[in-house]
Amino acid sequence: MIDHGIALPHYRLHVVPAVVALASPTWQREVWLDPGEFENLDYVVHVLFDDFCDARHPEAWLGQSLRTEEEVTLMARLGAAYGTVQDAVGADAADEVYLASPHWHDVVSAAARLAQVLVGNDHAALTKSP
Repeated sequence: MIDHGIALPHYRLHVVPAVVALASPTWQREVWLDPGEFENLDYVVHVLFDDFCDARHPEAWLGQSLRTEEEVTLMARLGAAYGTVQDAVGADAADEVYLASPHWHDVVSAAARLAQVLVGNDHAALTKSP
């Protein structure tokens, strides 16, 4: 796999779709709330907070699964927005409760901005010669 400037490009293959899922309320309702689907909020949270990044403290992931300081900053904003919701509803709350939180819009907005930057940076990296 060509790294295009990051050490763990295979990690990024998990991070980007997880952020895109957080940016899409339609996906959240149609996939996460369907018990027949594999993906749910818990899966996405593990991708972004435990397995392939740490949205609470993403600085260490610069050059690993995150390309730029801007991505780090936006990931931290996403982590903070999610933390606000989690603090309000409780870590063990059902996905429906998270999505109904009055603060969930902040998570979606932070994820949408980060998704734009992640995808834009990926496209830019692909156009550079290896």
